[in-house]
Amino acid sequence: MHLTKIFCLIFLIILFAPGFAQTGVINGYVNDAESKSPLSGASINITGGKGDNSDMFGKFVIPAINPGQYELIVSHIGYKTEVVPVEVKPDLLSTITINLRRSDLDLSEVRINSKKTSGLSTISAVDIRVRPVNTSQDVLRIVPGLFIAQHAGGGKAEQIFLRGFDIDHGTDIAISVDGIPVNMVSHAHGQGYADLHFLIPETVEKADFDKGPYFSQKGNLATSAYVDFSTKDFIESNSIKTEISQFNTQRLSGMLKLFNKTSERNRQQFYVASEYSSTDGYFESPQNFHRFNLMGKYNAWFGNQSQLTITASTFDSKWYASGQIPERAVQAGIITRFGAIDNTEGGNTSRTNASIRFNKQWKSNWKTTNQVYFSRYKFNLYSNFTFFLEDAVNGDMINQRETRNIFGYTTTALKSYLIGNKRALTELGAGFRHDNVTDIELSKANRETFFNSIQKGDVKETNSFAYINQDIMLTEKFNINAGLRYDHFIFRYKDELAGASDFSKQRKGIVSPKLNMSYSLSQKIKIYLNNGVGFHSNDTRVILDNQAKDILPRVYGTDLGLIVKPGKKLILKAALWHLYSQQEFVYVGDAGIVEPSGKTRRIGTDISARYQFNKWLFGDIDINLTRARAIEEAKGEDYVPLAPSLTSIGGLTAKTKNGFSGSLRYRFINSRPANETNTVRAEGYLLVDVTAAYRFKKFDFTLSVENLLNRDWREAQFDTESRLSFEANPVSEIHYTPGIPRFLKAGVAFHF
Repeated sequence: MHLTKIFCLIFLIILFAPGFAQTGVINGYVNDAESKSPLSGASINITGGKGDNSDMFGKFVIPAINPGQYELIVSHIGYKTEVVPVEVKPDLLSTITINLRRSDLDLSEVRINSKKTSGLSTISAVDIRVRPVNTSQDVLRIVPGLFIAQHAGGGKAEQIFLRGFDIDHGTDIAISVDGIPVNMVSHAHGQGYADLHFLIPETVEKADFDKGPYFSQKGNLATSAYVDFSTKDFIESNSIKTEISQFNTQRLSGMLKLFNKTSERNRQQFYVASEYSSTDGYFESPQNFHRFNLMGKYNAWFGNQSQLTITASTFDSKWYASGQIPERAVQAGIITRFGAIDNTEGGNTSRTNASIRFNKQWKSNWKTTNQVYFSRYKFNLYSNFTFFLEDAVNGDMINQRETRNIFGYTTTALKSYLIGNKRALTELGAGFRHDNVTDIELSKANRETFFNSIQKGDVKETNSFAYINQDIMLTEKFNINAGLRYDHFIFRYKDELAGASDFSKQRKGIVSPKLNMSYSLSQKIKIYLNNGVGFHSNDTRVILDNQAKDILPRVYGTDLGLIVKPGKKLILKAALWHLYSQQEFVYVGDAGIVEPSGKTRRIGTDISARYQFNKWLFGDIDINLTRARAIEEAKGEDYVPLAPSLTSIGGLTAKTKNGFSGSLRYRFINSRPANETNTVRAEGYLLVDVTAAYRFKKFDFTLSVENLLNRDWREAQFDTESRLSFEANPVSEIHYTPGIPRFLKAGVAFHF
């Protein structure tokens, strides 16, 4: 693809471009009027079309402006637009500070001038303000086209589907919370395992996401997409919330400010948030599910130049599960669709996170971020995929477990400047992540009896990285983004079952170039072209067993997209895309291995629309079409199992001034191949959910119904070979986890 050479050529051309004199510069800051904290992502434009977006410090710069009188239009999603007069003088810097006040969302204030080449940042900002978010699963569904499935009682990470990928639990999507990676490499239950259940949904401030391997800031696993969640730095008030629902389900959550008003006026806040939930679930066998979350966050601003953030959280979960059931057992009346062949699945897991992040703006105009983080993680899971296939007496229950410590550090430096009369932004980044996993084990065991170990050992995996990301505004309308990233891995494994006394080791590095372009025909139309190379790493145990084959297979991607705002109240986005993968991985749970499945190609289109009917009614729809095929297989035997070819999500959301709000939403996924020959199909589904809420003084009352039409649907599905205790021979067919029936939930929250 020669992206590196192209980037260098463009940079040299622009470096020697002539500049212009006798112009002025508008420089300033955008703050939240209430908290006085800087607002990032605000849109700042002047009459004449030039503009900028505020950075993490709320700072913006609009250079090379002809002298004269102008109006500065400052907007941000969820804030009232401000129009400020400003005078530009030749060769002078005009400095201004703008305080924006919160308001109801108005799409007429949204402007399409983001520096990001894709339009998803605009879409996500709208969605996070409008859509109701009640669970960690709802948080993930913010990503257009992303579907999830749970098949282990709610305690295990969800199975994820996106862009024609069955991502399993995270193999091809990079997820983080406040800069802390969620994915677990070389995990006991699959590569990239991403358990997001430690995130308390009420604390989420924004979700930054995008699709494809096009961003140099993102490395391992960021092939189909990345999702970065940010929790609130400041909360407006204390709150406590309780929810009750069917199937003996309860949830209690709260957020509490621990600093006084004087500290808040000095732009400091420390708050804690907690969550406890429990349920028996809708299965015949009670899940006995319990989860507890606790989070604390301290944030302080020192002027507009420095920010210190300290975050700590802990989470613990335990549960039972009914697992996947064979289709034949339900059809024969042996069990109901909510029954179980083995109701002793489930487990327990915990995670504790700590992070310190310091942002600094220097007099040289460099902006730096330094973050150090630590995670302590434990995992213990019991599963039975095949029942009595391997062991006709004791059954096929397996136990997967691990204990993990993660240490990480990231540093970034950004600087905006002029090359001639052209704006440029350079971002440099580096860091490392080290995973120390002890006693990662796969054993033949049930909850009462241990039989034998299949795998057991220790894993040490280190990922060091560095990147450069360069933005150059060739004109006010044409932006080029080029990036180059280098990742270096050290894989180590000590196989205890083989009697190893020391770690075997393997090293591997990979270079990932990126080249993206965007052109704004106006403030209403923008086109973009993204190109890039990404990768996903293999499991350390597999790498060392396979003599270093398929360590870091690449993914090559291209997106051609368009984002349009044809009217004040309508935003449209469409993209055509292509992804080629050198090697796919399929996790085989009962063997504890990751198998290569060959090269694949995916092509597709994504369509999104956001429309504001009036001041209180919003509509949204996402449609995603994909064709996924294995390249090296014969026609008719080249289907990618469980890869969806058509998904759609949408709905209506209402928010009135008298305190009422609500939403009516749908989720659709079509039937899809469950095996390589498309002879077995996974059933699709269409679900409708509804929520209603009312705010009265300091109280919020909520009511929601999931699966309003009470459809019988299958949440997770697999083509699996299994044998029941009375069967002489195994049977290969669809095994599934039934989806939730109509589910009613009510809640009340008090703010103080």
